[in-house]
Order: sequence, then structure tokens, then C-alpha cells
Amino acid sequence: MHIVYVSDGKAGHRSQALGLFQAMQRQQPETTFEEVLISELPIISLIQALFSSKKSLFKQAPDFIFGVGSHTHFRVWLLGRIFKKAKTIILMKPSLPIGCFDYAVIPEHDGIHADNHVIVTRGALNPIRNENRHQTARVLIALGGSSKRHQWNQNKVLTSVQKIVENNPDAEIILTTSRRTPAEFVDILRQQSFAQHLHIFPVEQTPQGWIFEEMQKAEAVWVTEDSVSMIFEALTAGCRVGVMAMDRLKDDRITHSVDQMLESKLISQQTSVVQLPQPYAFKEADRVATYLLAKN
Repeated sequence: MHIVYVSDGKAGHRSQALGLFQAMQRQQPETTFEEVLISELPIISLIQALFSSKKSLFKQAPDFIFGVGSHTHFRVWLLGRIFKKAKTIILMKPSLPIGCFDYAVIPEHDGIHADNHVIVTRGALNPIRNENRHQTARVLIALGGSSKRHQWNQNKVLTSVQKIVENNPDAEIILTTSRRTPAEFVDILRQQSFAQHLHIFPVEQTPQGWIFEEMQKAEAVWVTEDSVSMIFEALTAGCRVGVMAMDRLKDDRITHSVDQMLESKLISQQTSVVQLPQPYAFKEADRVATYLLAKN
């Protein structure tokens, strides 16, 4: 079975495609994956291929064609017309009518109802699995920053971190930042008396994949509420998950999805590991893969 992923080059989009491919590969080990950038698939070439008998665009004819991101959608639709036996799958809400594709895999916060062609997921897919290597009393704090929905509030974040330190006196606490965290924050954090209980790893000092490895080792992960994808990644890794409140600039479907997770006790605003919800078997990519392979 061969999967072609039409890529816009964005890491977050690739992560979703890889998550689904790897889940399908776990169920069908011979599955192969070919990533093709949109720059390598000019629209005119695809239109020519549509009217040509030679279909040599890829290493082999695809069984599935994935697209993530609006710039991929028209190309995926055209490829579905060229390779009529292939199933076209859009991850996230498509910019074209859903009926243009065989399946759309859409996070529930987009408000699209599931049907035979729409698979609704909790959060975007990711390639993380629970490797069952979590260490008791090991904590990870992952800080985000300002976004179009949230305003960074230094005092609020410092207070949250302090409470986590004070309420988990026997824990090993690792803290990391993101590209959105204000540059001066780490220096301010290091000046706090409670910082001596933290192992601080600024994002620019961490290698690629570091945070996902830390999630595999942590019993609990606290995330600032602006980092919604990281909340889902920590859940998928099998951690207890806490969220740290941020100042909201607006309420929308994304902030509402965080509130829903809090209400359903999937995550919590508590600051002690023992008060966080028990880890939940969160395997959305595997569930989607099972559905698609059963239909194929």
C-alpha cells in the first residue's frame, strides 16, 4: 500500500500526515510513504497528466493521497481524478467542498458533523504514541506565549509555575519555552527563589524532538492554554495534563475546545500531580487509520 503526501512544507501539517501514515503502517506494515512538495506539482502539469495515458508522477501509483493545508487541496482533488483508484484524504477542514474528496479528517472544534466521509477527531492528529516510559514524580512544564487568542501575562505565568513547584515538592521539574515565549522571560524566571527547583531548558537549547522525548518520560505535563496542539500531544503521550491559564483576547472554537476538555476532566487547572486526571488512552490516529483501512 502506497501513500502520497502532498506537502506545503509546514512542520505542523507534516506531523499530522506522519501521524496517520505511521498509524496505518502499524496495521499494514508494508505501507510506504512518499512526500511530494506542492512546488513539484505545478497545476498545469497535473492538468496535462489528467489527459495523458502516462501516469508517472510518483514512484508508484498511490492507494491514498493525503493533503494538509489549503494550498494542497486543489492538487489533491486533481490527483484523485488522475489516480481514480486512490482514496483522497484531507486532514483539517477543506477549502473546497467536502464532497470533492473521499474523506476529510476534521478536529471537532471546527464544528463539522461526522458522516460517512467526515471523521471527527479530538484535536489534530500527531505521530506521538504512549511508549509507557513515564517516570513517577517527573514533571514537564511547557510554556507558550502570545497568540491571536491569548496575551502573555508574565505575573500569571510566574504564579502558575511557583504553585506547581510548591505543590510538588518531591518532583523533578523540567521547564521549557517556545518560540513565542518572550525572550527576557527565562532571565526573569531564574531570578525567582523557586527557580532553584527547576531544570530550565530554553527552546533554542533543545534539539528537534526533545520535547516529545520529555513527554514520554514525564508523569505529568503542564501547558499554557494557548498551546492547544501540545495539550493533545501530551494526552496522546499518556501523561496527566494540566493547563495554565493565560489572558484571553477572544473566545472562539479553539478556546471553547479547551474549556470542554476541562469540563470533561480530560485536563485540569490543578497544580499538584496527584490532583490531575488519570492518563487517558488517547489514540486518535490509530482510530482514524482503523476506519480508513476497513473502508479501503
